[in-house]
Amino acid sequence: MLVQDIVAPAPPARRWRLATRLAFRLSFVYIGLYVLGFVPPPLITWVAEHVFHAPTPLAFAPTGSGDMTVNWVRAFIVLVVAVTAAAFWSVVDRKRDEYERLHAWFLLFVRFALGLTMVNYGAIKLIPVQMPAPSLARLLEPYGHFSPMGVLWSFIGTSPAYETFSGAVELLGGLLLFVPRTALLGALISLAAATHIFVLNMTYDVPVKLMSFHLILYSLVLLAPDAGRFVEVLAHSRIAARPFGRTRVRRGAWLGAQMGLGTMAVALSLLAASQAWGLYGGGAPRSPLYGIWNVDEMSIAGVMRPPLLTDVSRWRRVVFDLPSAASFQRMDDAFESWTAKIDEADRTLTLQAGATGPVAGRLRFERPSANELFLEGELKGSQVHLRLQRVDLGGFRLRTRGFQWIQEVPFNR
Repeated sequence: MLVQDIVAPAPPARRWRLATRLAFRLSFVYIGLYVLGFVPPPLITWVAEHVFHAPTPLAFAPTGSGDMTVNWVRAFIVLVVAVTAAAFWSVVDRKRDEYERLHAWFLLFVRFALGLTMVNYGAIKLIPVQMPAPSLARLLEPYGHFSPMGVLWSFIGTSPAYETFSGAVELLGGLLLFVPRTALLGALISLAAATHIFVLNMTYDVPVKLMSFHLILYSLVLLAPDAGRFVEVLAHSRIAARPFGRTRVRRGAWLGAQMGLGTMAVALSLLAASQAWGLYGGGAPRSPLYGIWNVDEMSIAGVMRPPLLTDVSRWRRVVFDLPSAASFQRMDDAFESWTAKIDEADRTLTLQAGATGPVAGRLRFERPSANELFLEGELKGSQVHLRLQRVDLGGFRLRTRGFQWIQEVPFNR
């Protein structure tokens, strides 16, 4: 008998832990149903009306939003069905030790689902069409009128190189998923890219939150079988070399020194950041005259100046934000910024060029009401008088839009 004629028996499949079997059954059913996506519209309508008390009829036609009411209700139905099916499966198949072959087919299915999506996402960024360059009309629109999604679209569209780079990363992750030997690397790249997409969607109110979350889920499912190897590599990384030897005392001293340095760096950095936050960040105090003020009337040297666009000596708006700053916007929209010293007791405003520069003006102010302000005094060598009206900050879409879980139509303004 030849040696090659001897067939060694296949090694017995290892027994899966109970938690692994339960997780596989749930993810198999949930992801399979979610990717295939078909849930009868009448069922979606019934659940939306009777479970979530959502107004009906629902919009089923695509609008470009992935967070429509029907999308959330469909995901809820799929989750309920998956939990129920996984529980039933666990009861009737409770003696099953493993699902090696089914798991292999499942991973192939998830690889293709994730890969196709990442390739599509990547292609429309590699060729920068998802976020096009701001239109000419967009260039003229005040920033405060943008929606958060509009800000994201505009700032990425302003840099086609950045959009192309982002698309190349997503496209690479997707392509690697189609090759078995590179699928693990593709899943890692896709996880990073999908997390980036998800964070942008959550923080800029982009209605693709459901889809981007599931891209992260698909990536984690693909990476789960190698989680142990990742832990092993991270725990024994050569980056953490011990240059001072391997004795227990030296290891302890070296570990303590590294952790001490890291802790000190974190503490000092957080202290500096918190101080900056209180000085000029979101926690900084506001000017006593805080607000954007429209200049309704202005006279210079006793002469009333009508609001003509050609009159660059007339002010259009005055802005008070930080206590030590004031900005004046001319009729041609150019800004002139000053260091401001406001004395609330004497109701005086002193303007100067920089903290140590020459004084440009001294004005007295009066506030007959919360939304009215009068300024009078000397400014740049001339006597001026201004009557100002406070702008309602609630009129700026960028400040008031907020975050929306459900969007029937993308709010890209």
